[in-house]
Amino acid sequence: MSGVIVETTYGPVRGFTAHGVRQWRGIPYAKPPVGSRRFQPPEPPDPWGEVKSAFSFGPASLQAEDQTLANLVGASKLPESEDCLYLNIWAPADGGQHPVMVWIHGGAYTGGSGSINWYDGTAFAHHGVVLVTINYRLGALGFLYLGELFGPAFARSANLGLQDQVAALRWVKENIAAFGGDPNRITIFGESAGAGSVATLLTVPSARGLFHQAVMQSGSGALGVRTPDEALAFTHRFLSALGVAPGDAGTLLSLPGERFVAAAAALAEPGLPFGPVVDGQFLPQHPIAALADGAAPGIPVILGVTRDEFNLFLAGDPAWWQADEPVLRQRLRAFDPALPERVLDHYLARRQPREPAAKLSALLTYRVFVDPMLTTADILASRGNRVWMYRFDWASPVLEGRLGACHAMEIPFVFHNLQQAGVERFTGDSPARQPIADQMHQAWVAFAKTGDPNHPGGPAWPAYDLSRRALLAFGPETHVEEDPYGPERVVWRPAAPASGGPQVNA
Repeated sequence: MSGVIVETTYGPVRGFTAHGVRQWRGIPYAKPPVGSRRFQPPEPPDPWGEVKSAFSFGPASLQAEDQTLANLVGASKLPESEDCLYLNIWAPADGGQHPVMVWIHGGAYTGGSGSINWYDGTAFAHHGVVLVTINYRLGALGFLYLGELFGPAFARSANLGLQDQVAALRWVKENIAAFGGDPNRITIFGESAGAGSVATLLTVPSARGLFHQAVMQSGSGALGVRTPDEALAFTHRFLSALGVAPGDAGTLLSLPGERFVAAAAALAEPGLPFGPVVDGQFLPQHPIAALADGAAPGIPVILGVTRDEFNLFLAGDPAWWQADEPVLRQRLRAFDPALPERVLDHYLARRQPREPAAKLSALLTYRVFVDPMLTTADILASRGNRVWMYRFDWASPVLEGRLGACHAMEIPFVFHNLQQAGVERFTGDSPARQPIADQMHQAWVAFAKTGDPNHPGGPAWPAYDLSRRALLAFGPETHVEEDPYGPERVVWRPAAPASGGPQVNA
């Protein structure tokens, strides 16, 4: 391991070389959002004179532990702090001007970190891409809507986690050339809430020009987006749990950050209580409406889902898998009282999968993930954007096969990180995984380099359009399917669209 010093606009940073890749960890892209800067937009970091060591990851944003995922992959809790605005870089050893990919982690806007080992960028750097991962403020500290209750000083407090992402992208745009990246070829990509962030950034005025391509994995323009009234109602409930009166800015700023995480856990709101707010300033329109108005002209997009997304959230619930059909219907009614009976009948009449629980998991997968993806893809294609859609089909044998191709399963395949600790406990250890990882990773690399995921030696991937609605199904036998969700789309058409999603730290 040898030192690699690079001069940024704020000062020099020393990284290292490992496995033939240059790395820098824990570079600050903004001032610590602590003290008087809590609940304020990110500010550029203060310059430094001496060389700053970039050998260690910065802390993650404060968050609750996701016990389900920890049990599945054996992950230990990461160091955390309110001082969390750091990024990490993996770059090819040869320098040059390589395409850049910026990864926005998921986690329901309440969990996760850019330093999770699944996101290691070594493989991307080996294949000629500069990979950047970022941390951003999460939960209440990143997404609590305060302006209407705490006065003008908090007028820009909405969407701070997204504002952090824009600040990180601005830092990348200004500095990545010194690390061997091309500031005119930047792709943003993310999964779950990270994909929801990507969809939102496509429409944020302050993010325009900071990236050129986008990938949305298991998330889209409808994920967790709230109106000001919805956000304000939640803020009232949250402040009550926190024990802070509206307008009491002194207490709001003096409480330990951990209290905000504890209050959210005690409140235990379903769905995605934290997330983007259409505040009329940073986010002027709902992302779906903004995309329909042409907010992302000319930006190529990949988007997709895993085949069995919702299995992740049900796999650890024995009552779900042991329930009979009437009980499952009752539980789905609790999830959505307006769910049409014909939709339930459609899924229960399917031959595969056989268990009623798996069939109704497919219903939830469509409702929460597939339908918003199709809406986003249709809008982008109708506006003339080049769009490619995928579905990830690798079925994990873990938990007696109940995970299947669940939410987050594709991540180590995209990053070519099947060897990372904990991955086998999630994906299984079959050698059949590797060819799928090769295909997905090379497609993402090709997209970063050319704006098209097709490449020599890879499976042909037709662009998505409103006539064929084709997708590429990545699996043991990767293949193209045309309009595979057509029957479901017809069944769901009269139903109200989904507007949120489950919590997951992935």
